[in-house]
Amino acid sequence: MSKQEQVSDVVYGTEDLLISLCNSVTRVLNVATNCQINYSGMVQRITKTCLKPDIGCFVLFDGGFSGLVVLNFSSQTAMELYESYMINMGMPKSELAMSHTADEVSNIMGELMNQIVGDFTGKVRRELQTHITQNQPKMLVLNKQVMLSVDTQLDNPEARRVTFYTGKNNIFYLELAVDRAEFIKLHDFDAKEVNPDDVLAEVNAGRNTAPDTAVSDADAVNHEELLRSLGM
Repeated sequence: MSKQEQVSDVVYGTEDLLISLCNSVTRVLNVATNCQINYSGMVQRITKTCLKPDIGCFVLFDGGFSGLVVLNFSSQTAMELYESYMINMGMPKSELAMSHTADEVSNIMGELMNQIVGDFTGKVRRELQTHITQNQPKMLVLNKQVMLSVDTQLDNPEARRVTFYTGKNNIFYLELAVDRAEFIKLHDFDAKEVNPDDVLAEVNAGRNTAPDTAVSDADAVNHEELLRSLGM
């Protein structure tokens, strides 16, 4: 088998997208809240995506492929993540909101979701060599009697649900709906994440390196002769 055929055998599908998104969730929340977030080793195939109590967040994305990301939090999970995030940012606990229905809690959950999907879209650009854009996250505080189905408007949708666990063993759920698609690798490419600090260091190094503008005597003489030949 040729090298080209071996590369073409590398196929990325819905489960690969889901794993990448799950890793973005754990990566962002682990850093933002300084808590250990884990997800289940099992995934559910579902027929539709829903916003469920107590806080439901969703983001639509479009571009190289289209889809929807939903995060559903219980009140205990939302408050744990909110408090951990704010305390990690240096806020005293006495100044934090006391209820999951507070606007501040919904705003923080929306900000975290925005960072999660932003991390995911960056990996899509690097690892799948395509581009997707996201809209602003939408958050709803829901009571126990309300469950909202989100219409994805996808041609051939596939939906999955994954269970996540916080450091205090509270649970939240991620739901992903995407158009069925496969990404087939045609050739090797570098999918490494670019470190902004390294880029800035290279730019600054280039600025600090003075160009060699010295002109030799022979070049100066030739320049003068050229000007005289032109009558200048």
